[in-house]
Amino acid sequence: MRVEIVAIGTELLLGQIQDTNSAWLGEQLAAAGIDSHFHQAVGDNPRRMVMALRTALSRSDAVIVCGGLGPTQDDITREAIAEVMNVALIVDEAIVDVIAQMFSSRGREMSENNRRQAEVPVGAAIIAQVRGTAPGLICPVGNKVVYAVPGVPYEMSEMFERAILPDLRSRIGDDDAAVIRSRVLRTWGSSESGLAEAVGPRFDHHATSGAGVTVAFLASGIEGIKVRLTAKAPTEAAAVALLDAEEAEVLALIEARYGDIVFGRDDETMEHAIAALLLERGMTLGLAESLTGGLIASRLVAVEGASAWFRGAIVSYASEVKHNLLGVPAGPVVSAAAAVAMAEGAARQLGSDIGLSVTGVAGPTTQDDQPAGTVFVGMALPGRPPEAFELHLPGDRPRVRSYAAISALDTLRRALRSS
Repeated sequence: MRVEIVAIGTELLLGQIQDTNSAWLGEQLAAAGIDSHFHQAVGDNPRRMVMALRTALSRSDAVIVCGGLGPTQDDITREAIAEVMNVALIVDEAIVDVIAQMFSSRGREMSENNRRQAEVPVGAAIIAQVRGTAPGLICPVGNKVVYAVPGVPYEMSEMFERAILPDLRSRIGDDDAAVIRSRVLRTWGSSESGLAEAVGPRFDHHATSGAGVTVAFLASGIEGIKVRLTAKAPTEAAAVALLDAEEAEVLALIEARYGDIVFGRDDETMEHAIAALLLERGMTLGLAESLTGGLIASRLVAVEGASAWFRGAIVSYASEVKHNLLGVPAGPVVSAAAAVAMAEGAARQLGSDIGLSVTGVAGPTTQDDQPAGTVFVGMALPGRPPEAFELHLPGDRPRVRSYAAISALDTLRRALRSS
């Protein structure tokens, strides 16, 4: 069973509204083991909408159309589906009564335009509306089917779960039943092209083995590169077994090329990795931030239970604060020596086991003869000499600050893992 999603609305093409519906539906279909190979977005144009529907039906078994079921003149999804079905539209008076009663219950009178929402292609079944005014549709087209749902997300999701997913499952034979599961490995410290080259042998393997597993890369900006593993199998246990085996192979290839760059899985962020390591070691952390201005602390306190291991942060943006509060010696404040002194000062002032600091130049101008993108991360860990790491980060001012925040955390993560 292949399902295609068609999102309706010129506002989507203009970028005025993000198409969150298609992403949500794709996730739900995958969780149900149903393939969705194509997504389309088309504006409120009858000719192009009909073309999009016919294209979808030519390559998929079912189509879910989101949007265009409202009461206004540009809501023409019903007309487009009727043309594809080669049938007429008729007004279902029972639907008109339901809509009228909904308006009446709110002390309002139904507009005549709302009768458009009661138009149904001949042969279609109704998905009753329980959260709004526009009902959904189940429209047979030969041995295929078109589902139409409102574009309002909470109306769409309710109809999908209540009516569309059960109908899809009833159309899937036992031989086609499957489970699709994905797992994401989160990395920091490599390029997408380099990571793809490292994992290349797995692509070659899958091309010849037909193992039911795929590998893909998701560039996620300031959150690094994600490696997505997807498995399709008859059962949940079989899919998980495929993912476990594939993860082991992919991790071995990544570590052989880049070392310890995988910091989490699925929704585990860098700050979750730091939290787990600190809790495991029974240690606390204190920060001294300059160019990041509290970004690192903000990330850390987003982790539930952070008070158990995070003591706090000193945003030492001004040079005088670095000198007077943290004990940074006279001289350049964008330097390895300053970063080390800031880390030691943070641990001392905040009473933490570990001190982590970051100082640098976010740009666009230079500071202390250092170009924009130059960052020093300082660390003071028990039982080892304090040290500093020099980084050169790309991008404009916001990117340098964000990259510096996650890079500082990753530097600490690697140090804790090696201790």
